[in-house]
Amino acid sequence: MDFTFHPSTVIPDNDPLHEEIATEAQVASTSTEFSSVTQAPERWVNLQFTWAGKPFSLDIADSDRVYDLKTALYELTKVPPERQKILGLVKGKLPPDQARIADLKLTTGKKFNLLGTPEGDEIKDPSKLENLPDVFNDLDVDFTKDPKAVAKYENDKRNIRKVKEMSDKLSVNIIHPLREGKKLLVLDIDYTILDTKPLTSGSLPPAECARPGLHEFLEAIYPYYDSKSLFCIWSQTSWVWLETKLVELGMIGSNRNYQISFVLDKTCMFTVFTERDGKPWQHHVKALQIIWNHFPQFNAKNTIHVDDLGRNFALNPQCGLKIHAFKNAHTAEAQADRELGKLARYMVHIAPVEDLRTVTHAVSQPLFLASGLVTKRYLH
Repeated sequence: MDFTFHPSTVIPDNDPLHEEIATEAQVASTSTEFSSVTQAPERWVNLQFTWAGKPFSLDIADSDRVYDLKTALYELTKVPPERQKILGLVKGKLPPDQARIADLKLTTGKKFNLLGTPEGDEIKDPSKLENLPDVFNDLDVDFTKDPKAVAKYENDKRNIRKVKEMSDKLSVNIIHPLREGKKLLVLDIDYTILDTKPLTSGSLPPAECARPGLHEFLEAIYPYYDSKSLFCIWSQTSWVWLETKLVELGMIGSNRNYQISFVLDKTCMFTVFTERDGKPWQHHVKALQIIWNHFPQFNAKNTIHVDDLGRNFALNPQCGLKIHAFKNAHTAEAQADRELGKLARYMVHIAPVEDLRTVTHAVSQPLFLASGLVTKRYLH
């Protein structure tokens, strides 16, 4: 697959993208960064519990959920949430995962008992694990169309604290130095640039799991963006295995005309809670503020996040660009996929835009593709 990209990417006045950018600039001028939201101090509760005859203690915030309590118990005991039996914390049955701790009316020093068998340290099939990023769930939502839901996420005390906690514990291993003056591309891996299922099962060689045009895409945008992959993986041990696969794919340690700056795994993701169709809903999220806290040269103005799951944009919808999922890599239809060619042309086209918040990708990309600026030689 060959791509030809011209160095001149200035957006002309008659470009259909120009009107969209001008309109969105007015909106962006009134927006605020996620990190700028101020909140009153949170109330914390200390809980005492006994498991396997041993005493334990944990602190939890009123804004946390029952889900967070179960996660904390797992971290202390290795008893998975699905095996946990919590006795004496509340009267009757424990509320569902999305219930707030504040609603349980707990007091500091509250005691309870935990029953459950801890899991082993063996590596398991990711599709059989609980409490993992939901890369296998095809249900999705477009947060760019629901500003009220976005505001609720951004102003949630728990979410703000989780961003800080994840930022504090994250240690980034720089694979290739970041370049001054470049924009940041946050690129999802699972079903965005490769078909994860045959990769994890070993049914196809790594090279055959890659989306067509992967290397050409990365080489085309590299002059304008620092590349960074944000993806989901089910254990730190398995990261060593996946790193090997990325080397086999030629994305790391090869002589390609691009470099991956750093890689993050699922440990810097967290679960958020909201409602969908009037029912409680929870999902994992990729909060870009965690990256920006480590690299202050990047922010919403110069970051673009490409993913096949729109819900991953929940805390930063203005930065998200959703791409069709890539699956069934062994089929002729998958091998005819040209999404990365289209994406490369669009990303090079918007690279000169000083503030990417002025571009609504869900609107601008289709306009660009329909404008006639992309011809067959760019897509095949």
